[in-house]
Amino acid sequence: MRQFIVLLSLLGAAALPANSQMIGTPAGVNLGINFPVYPQLQPVPGYPVYYAPQVDANYFFYDGLYWVYQNDNWYASSWFNGPWSLISPMAVPVYILRVPVRYYREPPVYFRGWRQDAAPRWDSHWGEAWERQRAGWNHWNSNIVPPPAPLPSYQQPYAGKKYPSYEEQRSISNQNYHYQPRDPAVQQHYQQYQGRPEPAHPQQEPPQHAQQQYQQGPARPEQRSPGQVDKDVRPPSPGTAKAQGDDSPHDKEQHRDGDNR
Repeated sequence: MRQFIVLLSLLGAAALPANSQMIGTPAGVNLGINFPVYPQLQPVPGYPVYYAPQVDANYFFYDGLYWVYQNDNWYASSWFNGPWSLISPMAVPVYILRVPVRYYREPPVYFRGWRQDAAPRWDSHWGEAWERQRAGWNHWNSNIVPPPAPLPSYQQPYAGKKYPSYEEQRSISNQNYHYQPRDPAVQQHYQQYQGRPEPAHPQQEPPQHAQQQYQQGPARPEQRSPGQVDKDVRPPSPGTAKAQGDDSPHDKEQHRDGDNR
């Protein structure tokens, strides 16, 4: 049954332009993430991705967007507290998929037994149909990596009651953040973000296990509710990765990874 549903997803995607309607549905999902201050983000060594080591959530920043993995679903947002958009497994950028298991602060139960220094086994978790569509997602030259996008530090003053509405977010971002994303799925989100009206239901609850057909393990018994995310902030653990620059002349090689998306 799981493979049948994945196949239907692939057939629907094949009838649309590349990445069309694969990102940004629904808008305004409430994940229970409500940081009282801007989260501290650290780079994942060797990847153009940041993670939040002090937060009990699978929380990342890549290519100008924040990314959260929760209840077997990927979500993205242009602002650190949302609103969040549900992302199809077919559209998740390869560098997000490649982040090693150890940087997931709330790993799901089916991550157990997987290598901490390797990417999650998305191919075995989401099945053969997904693997065929995303062939080569985990084959890349680790010596040639695109530089990380600059962190949107302009958002730091907008925590708590100062957190802007969706329309205000767009205006503030357009004035302060001029980074242009490289990933096709992220580019589509930016296009929608610049031209889409405010979500009609910015506080709607996320679909529970919207992609449960991909999941192979039971729900984690000790998993805390999404509403607890903003309460569980820990001091940095020893050995936390420090920011690193990327001075390698990789831009000439970016098309190699683009073929995998």
